[in-house]
Amino acid sequence: MNPLKQSVRLYSLDTFRGFTIAAMLLVNTASLSPSIHPWLAHSYWNGCTLADLVFPFFLFITGVAMAFSLSKYSQGNRPTRALYWRLLRRSIVLFALGLIVNGFWTYEWGTFQISGVLQRISLAYLSTALIVLNLPRKAQWVITILLLIIYWLAYIAFPIPEPISGTADLARSEVGTFGIMSWFGMLTTIAIVLMGYFTGAWLQTETVDKKLYTSSQSMTLVLFGCSSIVLGQLWSLWLPINKKLWTGSYVLFTVGLALLLLSICYEVIEVRRKRRWSYPVHVLGLNSIFVFVASELVIKLLEGTHIGTESNAPSSYKWLDEHMFLSLSGTELAGFLFAFVTLLLWWLVAYWLYQKRWLIRV
Repeated sequence: MNPLKQSVRLYSLDTFRGFTIAAMLLVNTASLSPSIHPWLAHSYWNGCTLADLVFPFFLFITGVAMAFSLSKYSQGNRPTRALYWRLLRRSIVLFALGLIVNGFWTYEWGTFQISGVLQRISLAYLSTALIVLNLPRKAQWVITILLLIIYWLAYIAFPIPEPISGTADLARSEVGTFGIMSWFGMLTTIAIVLMGYFTGAWLQTETVDKKLYTSSQSMTLVLFGCSSIVLGQLWSLWLPINKKLWTGSYVLFTVGLALLLLSICYEVIEVRRKRRWSYPVHVLGLNSIFVFVASELVIKLLEGTHIGTESNAPSSYKWLDEHMFLSLSGTELAGFLFAFVTLLLWWLVAYWLYQKRWLIRV
């Protein structure tokens, strides 16, 4: 735990991260509901919903932030062995946190899963860092394009049909050849982080180095965002937008949306200097990894514990849902209210950390 201190960072990026963490808290908590609200449900197969944007947004933000943290390293100022050890250590810590989240709280080997969200972030983070530290920019772009093309060629060679019905078929698709939990899915995961890095490197040059924040910069982000969305939609004619398969069209579509939302935050906060409205989400974005891990552990605790001693005793989540929210609203709205209250509680935790000036790093 390190004291919160001033550093070269974009207030708008922390705000964007805060919005993403808020959406994550809503989606993850609402997913426990027996009848999830449509706004917070993942797409069953092809398509993209609000819930499907959370993970790629966080990966994109990881790449943008990486550009700022690694900005001092160049061809003339080569990275040191200490830096590589720091990158490796951070990747290992993220991977280990993912394992802790996966196994909590029984840690039974028979049901233990190695893959997970933080594990994917850790591998994509380390891979992207090695690429950008050792290759020139043109080569970085070539690798990004190749990652997307290699995935597409593999998908053409081994197409995966939509599951007919049942969660078992759908689960197999998620951990199969192309899903986010697969090595092919890792290719497109790295591509998202690289695109975030390119965005961050451009912002570093245009804003921090020049100490200039203009609406033309915001419009540039909008232009690239719209272009990425259009390309993703066009590509979806041959390669469907699909989160569970983590397709290249899904990558371009979600990166485009991320650029648009970042441009809004950038224009309002950095260019027009209007920050007061964003304070709540900015606070939430400062300790994002801690909030993610802690909230996931609490969710698993609510799922794994029961109220009562009977064999059919409800889980803690179900009991709270029935006694606190279902009595006030319908099933779908109850799940949303539970998620919203959870978001407020975690915001209070983030606000307390902010008041203590604690920034929990990994």
